[in-house]
Amino acid sequence: MYAIIENGNKQYKVSEGDVLKVEKLNAEVGDEVTFSVLMVAGDDGVKTGAEVASAKVTAKVEAQDKYKKIIVFKYKSKKGERKKQGHRQPFTAVRIEKISL
Repeated sequence: MYAIIENGNKQYKVSEGDVLKVEKLNAEVGDEVTFSVLMVAGDDGVKTGAEVASAKVTAKVEAQDKYKKIIVFKYKSKKGERKKQGHRQPFTAVRIEKISL
């Protein structure tokens, strides 16, 4: 059984036991969070729309961290203009505990 969930204007395919890195959530490590469900697929077929209005995916927060640093370098030739920046995007790692209809 798997489900399609939505978080941070992105959609993720999850099943029970998966560890997923999502956009940063306001939750402490060890807290439980729920996600809105768009679709559920299992042995009894695919369910969407009103059929999954009451469905929930519960997950446990495992970590609050940042991705590896990326370098942003802006350069204009013949002008002597250079700008170097680094960026680390924050994320929340969650473990999918249960998919319930």
